[in-house]
Amino acid sequence: MARVVALGTALLVAALLAAGGGDAKLVQSSKLHARVGPGFSISLTNDSGARVTRLDPGTYEIEVEDESEEHNFHLRGPGVDRMTGIGETGKELWTVTFRDGVYSYVCDPHSGTMHGSFTVGKPPPTTTPPPAGGAVTPRTRLVLTSGPDPVISLKTAAGKAVKVMKLGTYTVVVRDRSRIHNAHVVAPGFNRKTSPLTYTGTQTWNVKLGKPGVFRFLCDPHALAGMRGSAKIVR
Repeated sequence: MARVVALGTALLVAALLAAGGGDAKLVQSSKLHARVGPGFSISLTNDSGARVTRLDPGTYEIEVEDESEEHNFHLRGPGVDRMTGIGETGKELWTVTFRDGVYSYVCDPHSGTMHGSFTVGKPPPTTTPPPAGGAVTPRTRLVLTSGPDPVISLKTAAGKAVKVMKLGTYTVVVRDRSRIHNAHVVAPGFNRKTSPLTYTGTQTWNVKLGKPGVFRFLCDPHALAGMRGSAKIVR
């Protein structure tokens, strides 16, 4: 009897493959799940709970959950520009058609930390990273700002974001602007932060970078919520 059941199963599989031209193809789910809040979090996932990074072009249903009055969920890209309202909460069901390109989602009031993106269709051509020649040097005065919004940044005095740093000793003006945030720098041979957490004010640090690595800056209580960043240290 077992041999008969096994044979029947094999015949059924063969028939299904034959009906599809001998090619088994997985069908991508057309249901997505968007969520923002209640904390400083924003996400777009599929039915299995995995974060969306790439989709096939087509029409999708998106179940949107806005769980905070101070946030919103804003989806935009080729042919799409939809958002929930700030000051409102609740669930919405969107029907969206995606085409080839890059799409992003963001909380508009907190776009510096609450954001994400994904590719639809063929990925865009890769770009060559900027050469180390664009690195700042120890002659450059840097400004590290934490707060008052849930944002931390490292910029030059001219307002340009710092991505690559040459070896040497830097003068860093540290601006701690919130009693719920702090500014913490971790680099090879250097580890310092503003304290206590309730401290607000401006300090000037001399930061010596003696070997290549990563210059990390963060707010300790809110690093996982996006208040963190880094720059590459090169020779």
